[in-house]
Amino acid sequence: MLRFFKITIYLAVLLIGQADNHVGHSMGWNGGTIGNIFQHQRAGSSNDSVLGKATAPSRDITRLPAQKSKGKQQLAILLAQRHSVRSFSSTPLTLAHLGQLLWAAQGMTHEGRRRTAPSAGALYPLELFVLVGRVEGLAVGVYQYEPQQHALRRVQDGDRRQQVASAAWEQMWLASAPAMIVIAAVYARTAVKYGPRASRYVHIEAGHAAENLFLQAQDLDLATAVVGAFDDPQVVRILGFSNTIAPLLLMPVGMPHPSPMHPD
Repeated sequence: MLRFFKITIYLAVLLIGQADNHVGHSMGWNGGTIGNIFQHQRAGSSNDSVLGKATAPSRDITRLPAQKSKGKQQLAILLAQRHSVRSFSSTPLTLAHLGQLLWAAQGMTHEGRRRTAPSAGALYPLELFVLVGRVEGLAVGVYQYEPQQHALRRVQDGDRRQQVASAAWEQMWLASAPAMIVIAAVYARTAVKYGPRASRYVHIEAGHAAENLFLQAQDLDLATAVVGAFDDPQVVRILGFSNTIAPLLLMPVGMPHPSPMHPD
């Protein structure tokens, strides 16, 4: 049985390697191939391995306020109101705001057995990071969301919003938001079961999480947008990621400016 399992894994790695060129081109990912990611990360491994050696996981844990399961608006109203905003006021976010947004995207449900966004095989490849600039009760820095604890782990000091905005092909409006949420993925968690189709399932899941975050922001009277145009290796370097994880989406969040730019 063990020999059969090893052979199956070996064949999966070969298939993933053959799919690298197509997947890498469609993602714009230049920091490493899906095959390399698969070889470096096993499903169910510690989240700590997604960080590079220069970004040691911190013991600095901030517990987030308990999420609310009842919103102010009906879902149909939120769907009708949802739109992208690219201009933010200087008003800070609260810790409750941030906790509710993160829970909506990847929070635990069903007594800790599931999450708010569906995941192929319940393998949960997504990792959320927050670039904090102006959030009440949080020091400026980069934080990793811990869904099981509904908490934030600080992984970097310092404000990285300007650097990431610059890496997003000089979309400097991103840095005006008090916080920026980065949706990233460890493809190997899904590839261990689904092989070369893993990238498709991971991208679908990222879309689910992003829309959840969008609708939650709308219910909190906050603004956000989805950005997928950025230089992957630069973002990886800025955030101190290892070669096991790929950034997929940037979502700046804050109070909307009275005259928002380009809603869509």
